[in-house]
Parts: sequence; C-alpha cells; structure tokens
Amino acid sequence: MDLRNIAIIAHVDHGKTTLVDELLKQSGTFRDNQALTERAMDSNDLERERGITILAKVTSVEWDGRRINIVDTPGHADFGGEVERILSMVDGVVLLVDAAEGPMPQTKFVTSKALALGLKPIVLLNKVDKPDAEPDRALNEVFDLFVSLDANEEQLDFPVLYASGRSGWADEELDGPRKDLSALYNLILKHVQPPRQKEKVDQPFSMLSTTLAADPFLGRLLTGRIETGFATTGMSVKAIDRNGNEVERFRISKILAFRGLSRQAIDRAEAGDIVSLAGMSAATVSDTICDTSIIEPIAAQPIDPPTISVTFGINDSPLAGREGDKVQSRVIRDRLLREAESNVAIRVTDTEGGDAFDVAGRGELQIGVLIENMRREGFELSIARPRVLFRDENGQKMEPIEEVTIDVDEEYAGVVVEKLSVRRGDLVDMRTGTGGKTRIIAHVPSRGLIGYYGEFLTDTRGTGVLNRVFHDWSPMRGTMPGRRNGVLVSMEDGASVAYAIFNLEDRGKFFIGSGEQVYTGMILGEHSRNNDLEVNPIKGKKLSNVRASGKDEAVVLTTPTRMTLEQAISYIDDDELVEVTPKSIRLRKKFLLSHERKRQARSAS
Repeated sequence: MDLRNIAIIAHVDHGKTTLVDELLKQSGTFRDNQALTERAMDSNDLERERGITILAKVTSVEWDGRRINIVDTPGHADFGGEVERILSMVDGVVLLVDAAEGPMPQTKFVTSKALALGLKPIVLLNKVDKPDAEPDRALNEVFDLFVSLDANEEQLDFPVLYASGRSGWADEELDGPRKDLSALYNLILKHVQPPRQKEKVDQPFSMLSTTLAADPFLGRLLTGRIETGFATTGMSVKAIDRNGNEVERFRISKILAFRGLSRQAIDRAEAGDIVSLAGMSAATVSDTICDTSIIEPIAAQPIDPPTISVTFGINDSPLAGREGDKVQSRVIRDRLLREAESNVAIRVTDTEGGDAFDVAGRGELQIGVLIENMRREGFELSIARPRVLFRDENGQKMEPIEEVTIDVDEEYAGVVVEKLSVRRGDLVDMRTGTGGKTRIIAHVPSRGLIGYYGEFLTDTRGTGVLNRVFHDWSPMRGTMPGRRNGVLVSMEDGASVAYAIFNLEDRGKFFIGSGEQVYTGMILGEHSRNNDLEVNPIKGKKLSNVRASGKDEAVVLTTPTRMTLEQAISYIDDDELVEVTPKSIRLRKKFLLSHERKRQARSAS
C-alpha cells in the first residue's frame, strides 16, 4: 500500500491532539456508533487531567486507498526528547500554529529540529475562527521564524492551510467552504514524499528504535520505522547500540502495526512502515534492531542535554509508610532506572549514601510528571530543591539560558519586566498586541526561573501566561535572589487545632487547615518576615471554671494555600524537602529537630 509518515508538531495547546481526533473520525477509522472520548490520543491519566500531551503516540488512517501514519507529539519543551526521536521516523511534518498566538517558544524548538533534518513542513494555521485570530500576522511570523532558523529555499516555499481542528475543517483559502479535512489529507499525499520502499526492501533488515513501552503479555515493545529490508514474525535479529556494540540476539515474537487507535499483529512489515517489535529483553531506545549480518548502527539523533537535577530520596518523615507501599530505596532506584531507559532525556545517578538518587531532566514540569506518576503507583519520596546543571567550557562556568515568552495584561508588564531583570534576564522584545495584552520575550538563566512561576501568577493576578524553552549556554550571570520570606515550622507532633492556627494567622499564611497530622520540623506556612519561626499548631484553648462574659466566638480560619506538586518543588529552599505520598504533598525541613538545624547552619557559615 502507498504510504506516508508524518508528525504533527506545535506549541502546547495549539490543538494538535484535537486535530488528530478529527482526522481519525473523518477517515472512517471509527464506526458511527462507536463511543469516543475527547482527545482520544491523550490516553494517559495525567494527559487527560492536564490537557497536555506527554508521550508521543502513533496512529494511522486510510485516505483514497493510501495509508498515512501520523505521530502526535508533545508540545512542552520538557518532553522535547520525545519530539527529537520521533522526527527521525517521519518524512514530513504538519506545523500547527494558533492563528491568534502565532509561533511560540516550543514552535521554534520543534521547527528547528524538523528543518535541521531537511523536512519540508506544511503550515496549518489553526483556530482561524476565533474572534482574536490574525492569520495574516501569524503567517508572516511563521515565515520570519523559518528565515531565522536558516530554512532553505524549498522549506521557505511551504504550503499553507487555514483550519479549525475543533470544527473539523481545513481549506486552502481563508474564506473556503469550511466543510471537512479533505484539503489536508490531499495536501499530505501530494506534498510529503513516500518512504523509498522499493529499492530498500531487498536490503538486509534494519530499524532504529525510537520509543520503548512495556506490555503485560508481550514484555518490552520497541517502536520505530523500518529503514531497510523487511521483518517477519519468528525472524532472528540482533540489537546493536549507537557505538556498534552488540546488545543481544533474539527472535521477533510479535510485529504490531498501528491501525487507528489500536495495534494489530501482522506477519510481515516492510521498509518505510512504523511498527512495534516484541521479543527483546535488553535492547532499548536508540539501539538499532537489524539483521545479524549488519555491523554499522543507524545514526541516532543527538539529544539536548538535561538542564536541571533533582534529588529523589526515601521518605524518612514520622508519617512515612502510612499512605504508600513502595518506600525502600531499592524499589525507588529500579523505578527510576526503568524511566531513564524509556526516556532518553532523563539521567539517573546514585548519590554517596545510597538512599537518594540524582535525576537530571529538561525542566520542572518533566520531573513533576515523573514524580506524579510515581506517587500514583504507590511510591513515597522526599524531593529536594531543583539544581541547575552547569557546563565547563575552556575553564569558564556556563549556565543554561531559557527563552521566556510572556503574555500579560498591559498593567502588569512593568512588574514582570522588573522581576525578570532582578533574575538576571535580558529583555529581547516587548510589544503590545490586541485586547490590551503585552508580549514580553526575554533570555533568563534557568536558575532565575526556579520558583518564579508562583510569584509570576501572584504578580499578574493569575492572568499571565508564561512559556519557556532552552535557548543557549552563557557565562554565569551572578547571584540570584532567593525566596524573600521565611517559613512557619512546627515544633510539635500531633493534629493541628483550629484555635492555634487562628491565633497564629497574623504571623503569616498557612498551607494546612485544622485537624491535619503535623510533626516537628514540618513546614506549616509562610512567615510574614524573612526569618523562619517555630510555632505550636496543636495548642488548644485553656479551659477554666470561670465563666467568660459573653459567648465564645466561633473560630473562622482563612482558607489555607494548597500547592501543586510543581509549585511545592519550586517553592522550597536548599535546606527543605517536599514529602510526596500517594495522598499528600507536605513541605518539611531536611533536619527536623531545631538543634540539628542550628548546628548545620553553623557548620555551613
């Protein structure tokens, strides 16, 4: 069958997954009476809750007697490791751009990867039916982006479609019939080159594995595009790593092809098709699966290095083991190594003590998603403050710089620019858009962005939108401001009492309510001053036999501030930890006892 392999790339929330849903529906992949969830491609629980794509997914549709394999890719820079590998599997990309927002940081990131591979994008201006859409401006910005990324003449001569993924139509003209997505199907078939199957089928079998999954019945599943030859069930093959060293030899026990949202077992797959293979026990991502006669591996795309590191330790708080069943360091280590195996953007190393592990990744969101998945699996962890990873170049210390794109109401632009400059950021561009919005683009050290997002939401009254993507390495830019306020630390164990919290509310804002289990050294809230303060949250009202004049007043507590996992991780200081369990997120001091904290502070000074 005539074949096309394409990836859909875009910034987060520009509508990739919704568009793929419509492509599946209109190609007849679903029966008319088949129940279908919204954003069917986002199959992971976290993806559905957060409305983002975390893992790349492959699907395929048939149109006009030809098969189109479609890869839906993540939009967050933190999951860029997925995008980079996936692009090596495809022959074309559909670049989706929101007609109102225009190209955003992640658009730039994924487009630069696609252009560097020589892919010729189709540009799809999505959401053109929105009231604030400006398709002409967005198209000009896309062209400028391509020029700035050194696109060649062929890539600059890109075809354009106007579309609304949610409404299920795409047209060559802005005022077209707005009926269906046939214009997109036809353009893909016409513009994207089919894989060179004919001359490659006669060569020995080879395939570069790009994603790893686990199946309860089949074991390890490696997905990739067959580069040369063909694969059949029961065939003997070997796996070699990127340096050409043999990893293992095995028989292919199953070949799975993507058909709609499901995988179907097939007996034979040829060059050009994207399939999953089962039967291996050690082969992993970036390995070449090939005929036993081949000795040269297929070149794997280099992956951008991690920029932050977080220490994962066992939970050693007084409340440890009450909510989770996976608390031993050995179990945590095995789970982290399993993650690093399937996610090439994550790196795991042991620490000296053996009870903690350094996990390096692309950003706070990526690490946060890993922790969230682990806590849902029953793990209990203690997480330290993220640290930025530095690089040494010719004896000079270099730090990662991120390009930050911020959209805020005009009235908040001043305070945002001021905060970015305090965090050693350089203002690159600032312009006023429609609806009283201002777009700010700045280059800010990753160090300066740790812990900034919560402050940013406070400064913009929750209306600002901040996007960030790795930009470059730069010489160290000096010291960064830390958290301005100290914290309220519990000096007792027990259940918190409303009366005690009520009397302490003038000291700061609380992260807990009444009736919650607390322990010595646990962080209860933020102090209104810049020093830490030890407080007693379990102190009840003294009772006496003297009747007070008037009735006792009812205690009404201010609603406590509840932090998300990412907010908690970016909030803590170097001497603090986040205790993560399947049901709770607590903040605590590394050293729970007051005298231990004082001794540590003295030895550090």
